[in-house]
Amino acid sequence: MKLLAAVAGLIVAAEGAALGPLGSQFQNALQSVLSLGKSDSSKPPNILFVITDDQDLELDSISYTPLIEKHLRHKGTFFRNHFVTTALCCPSRVSLWTGRQAHNTNVTDVHPPYGGYPKFVDKGFNDNFLPVWLQEAGYDTYYTGKLFNAHTVDNYHSPHVNGFNGSDFLMDPYTYSYMNSTYQRHREAPVSYEGRHTTDVITEKALGFLDDALEGERPFFVVAAPVAPHSNVDPRDIANGEIVMTAPIPLERHAHLFQDVKVPRTPHFNPDKPSGASWVRNLPQQNQTEIDYNDHFYRSRLRALQGVDELVDSLVSRLEESGQLDNTYIIYTSDNGFHIGQHRLPPGKTCGYEEDIRVPLFIRGPGIPEGYVQDSVTTHIDLAPTIFNLAGIPPRADFDGTAIPVTPDFGGTRHEHVTVEFWGRAVMEGIHSQIGPGGSTMIPNNTYKSVRLLGEGYNLYYSVWCNNEHELYDLSTDPYQLNNLYTTTIQEDGPKILGRSLTDAINRLDALLLVLKSCQGATCIDPWSVLHPEDSIQSLRDALNKEHDLFYAAQPRVSFDWCDAGYIVEAEGPQVPLTSRYGVSWDVWV
Repeated sequence: MKLLAAVAGLIVAAEGAALGPLGSQFQNALQSVLSLGKSDSSKPPNILFVITDDQDLELDSISYTPLIEKHLRHKGTFFRNHFVTTALCCPSRVSLWTGRQAHNTNVTDVHPPYGGYPKFVDKGFNDNFLPVWLQEAGYDTYYTGKLFNAHTVDNYHSPHVNGFNGSDFLMDPYTYSYMNSTYQRHREAPVSYEGRHTTDVITEKALGFLDDALEGERPFFVVAAPVAPHSNVDPRDIANGEIVMTAPIPLERHAHLFQDVKVPRTPHFNPDKPSGASWVRNLPQQNQTEIDYNDHFYRSRLRALQGVDELVDSLVSRLEESGQLDNTYIIYTSDNGFHIGQHRLPPGKTCGYEEDIRVPLFIRGPGIPEGYVQDSVTTHIDLAPTIFNLAGIPPRADFDGTAIPVTPDFGGTRHEHVTVEFWGRAVMEGIHSQIGPGGSTMIPNNTYKSVRLLGEGYNLYYSVWCNNEHELYDLSTDPYQLNNLYTTTIQEDGPKILGRSLTDAINRLDALLLVLKSCQGATCIDPWSVLHPEDSIQSLRDALNKEHDLFYAAQPRVSFDWCDAGYIVEAEGPQVPLTSRYGVSWDVWV
């Protein structure tokens, strides 16, 4: 094909020069014929999925990956309002690969008893998640890199992961050790790669699986899941029970980069006044030594991402050489975001603030607009339905998400809400992270339920913590979430949301969260229909109509009976909202 293209190019050039306009017509026709060899339109599309670990969007890491920008941002669509639903590795990944909220997977932590690979298996998902479904639909499937936490050198065969024609997984306790990783290929014994950088290792493995996929006759689904830019963890510390997450280790060829780069100095970076709620509000202001370390940590993350940038370039180049690039969707995202210094926080995730729940999402492929920016709200539980849609597979009834608008003329469901939920402990990273009880890096009682809402004229975050503290931020006027409106005294001339009082808005937001915190399937996609089964309410704007004031004032409130480390329904207060129906007089309730 390369030789044919080269020869054809010479013919086209000669004919074009000799025949003028007629040569140009000949050139266009021949190029059209040649393009037929680049992809087989009768074959279902291939899918290449790259998922990084802990990559931020809000701290602008994507501006430091020029090859990803070249291949994905300029050649595809950037979804700038993309959110995770749980800001922690394993729960987020299970939600991504199943299309279900964490309260429906009940995988809510990185380790047993509430999470990790053993919980994934125990809940039956090893036989019922995306790669299994894609194989059933005729796809060859391959995976290399990090799959789930607590997937270890001891339990990798108990049972083996299902759903992949080929796999080479990173294994705990070596997953986060950049220079001492262990991989487990197919159903073979784990192999140590001590002394080699894990990003170089995974690049070789990903290219090998891509070659295997390209040689097959069926469409393929290939996943590359590098650990960068996650913190480095020494497996010896894990063995000693003293987990310390230090700055990631870049490839040697990138260690000199970004010498003068610092964490963006936004208003919520180490603010003079406390912000947030619960334990976050009690954090002390960071000193200069801690600030300098934050900058070092940030630079290390950007350097570690350079290997991922090269990985994407290598994969795209291989696809281009094969002639399959034009029939392949490429999806790039991360499992959760990251904060460094915002709200006085040490490096880490697990919070519901923008830094932790917003992540990059790029998609390129057949029919995807190039250089386009999509504003629609999208989430990780929408990705499995989206892959089904791209592959031409009917959606599953148990999906809590819906296919995202990959084209401007998308005719499917769009939503304004993100259900953000968390259980258990907050995890602090870095060498200055011992701020928990007894100098621990773990903060208990980080359980919360929240809803992130973006619609016409509103941009809101509403949260209820397990100690029953509340947060409400209007990000249209307070993008850094420094002014908790929930604590604002309600006054006639006080803050308004869509012209209504905070009380009226909070009543709607709380009722919406009450639906979302235990939703399933269609009710997660269209929660307003649960509250208004007989009304045409489709958004917060619709719900704020004054005729519904008494109905929302009568709703049970989202609350917790106690803080717990996992999803314990009995601890989570009311589960069922009141329903609006014609003919009901709500003034009897208030």
